[in-house]
Amino acid sequence: MIDRRALIGRAALAGGLALHPALALAGAASDRRLVFIILRGAMDGLAAISPVGDPRLERLRPQLAQPPAQIGALLPLTSDFAAHPALKGFAGLFAAGEASVVHAVASPYRERSHFDAQNLLETGGNAAYALKDGWLNRLLPLLPPAPPPVAISAALPTLLQGNAPATSYAPSRLPDASASLKARVAALYEQDPLLHRLWGEAMATEMMAGNQDGPGNPVALAATAARLLAQPAGPRIAVLDHGGWDTHAGQAVRLAGQLRQLDAMIAALKSGLGQAWSETLLICATEFGRTVAANGTGGTDHGTASAVLLAGGRVAGGRVHGDWPGLARLHEDRDLRPTTSLNAVLAGAVAGQFGLEPARVVAQVFAAAPAPAMAGLIRS
Repeated sequence: MIDRRALIGRAALAGGLALHPALALAGAASDRRLVFIILRGAMDGLAAISPVGDPRLERLRPQLAQPPAQIGALLPLTSDFAAHPALKGFAGLFAAGEASVVHAVASPYRERSHFDAQNLLETGGNAAYALKDGWLNRLLPLLPPAPPPVAISAALPTLLQGNAPATSYAPSRLPDASASLKARVAALYEQDPLLHRLWGEAMATEMMAGNQDGPGNPVALAATAARLLAQPAGPRIAVLDHGGWDTHAGQAVRLAGQLRQLDAMIAALKSGLGQAWSETLLICATEFGRTVAANGTGGTDHGTASAVLLAGGRVAGGRVHGDWPGLARLHEDRDLRPTTSLNAVLAGAVAGQFGLEPARVVAQVFAAAPAPAMAGLIRS
């Protein structure tokens, strides 16, 4: 026997979907969009966005201070900072005023466990696992009505978990059902008002997502997110995961590949969003940085401060924000010293993006680890 609940579940799965039904039909009261990319594994902010002309960097990481010749030369952003050559697209957006950087950023966490640090990145708390919901979920009640945010992943990340509705979508790795099979299923459900509506909503969402080649590829997933957010009836917030940043060995080549893929994800978002890019804020953040000195295997170990990358038509671009600490004095004599709170960056960015009072965002979203919201990140 197949009960009604199982049929409802199979109705959605038959379309290769794991989306909340409201995603397909509900409208949005705002054109502003937010994309958050979690860079899991601890991105080396000093290599992604390098300080220019600091001899200490050359001394502490002589093989990593400059990318290998075959990868290319650093790309100047300002007189003081340059982007890794694999971030060519991001550097172009920076020059066009559609990207910026916040450097020397860290959460309140000062240990070096990936899992604990990622939990703080996603919950906005002051201690690992002290909060059960994500800061982005706590933000949702402050925003205009919109379809539930979507994580382009098989499971809902902690960032979106909580009381407010949120959903996840993972493009199916299975062959797509034929049009005739879908039509027969639709006919089967035609006399059942609930199942007929759910099936129609699932098919509408599948059409919004579009066909995907290589469903596990981060660039393809970014393109899927862009297609969903670009739809008038689609969600306004998407979360993407990009892992693989734990570069303990062979960092020069490995990090170049990671940054090149991230650059392609940003390009896919801009291209897929089309005109909606002008209303979009993209935040790329990692759980912590890496040591200033290289280790004995051509890599770097777990550190403290890193960089946050911002992009989109709403960004006050062409700037490197933050209080740069330099490398003369390091945190615990090994890491880039943190001078800017991650929660301050997040609060300031989302408050500016959605026209919210910054103090209200701090009080209601980041109350467990409050920091004054950083100003000047978003266009007025």
